[in-house]
Amino acid sequence: MEEKENNLENEEVKNTEQKTENTENGIEISNDVIAVIAGVAVSEVQGVASMSGSFAGGITEVLSGKKNMAKGIKVEKTDNTAKIDVNIIVEYGTRIPDVAFEIQNRVKKSVEGMTGFKVEEVNVHIQGVNTDIVKTVNKEEKESVNEDN
Repeated sequence: MEEKENNLENEEVKNTEQKTENTENGIEISNDVIAVIAGVAVSEVQGVASMSGSFAGGITEVLSGKKNMAKGIKVEKTDNTAKIDVNIIVEYGTRIPDVAFEIQNRVKKSVEGMTGFKVEEVNVHIQGVNTDIVKTVNKEEKESVNEDN
């Protein structure tokens, strides 16, 4: 009788171990989730004016009223590695290599820390420069010159 109880207990332990292993190995993280993690990391970098996404993505953002944190980010993943492409618009006057380097570091650290994936590449594509600041400064300078006269 005792032997049957021990066998049942051993089977229960084995089943529990298998369930734990299956649960750990059965976790699937979507490309969209990785893109959002990367998007949040990019948005924290000083010198990034905005993310550069597709025209359709921009319309969706306007209609829904929600900011799409995955805008401008493309993720390719395999079993436990990821390659990430980031498309951004930088602020006028910022040093582009420094901004790109900071984006690479933050995205890699965030994605690896939250998902456990090894980030092999973070490719930063500069799609444009935001010159609205220059226009505002020029307008203020013109106004101050007009006031002096």
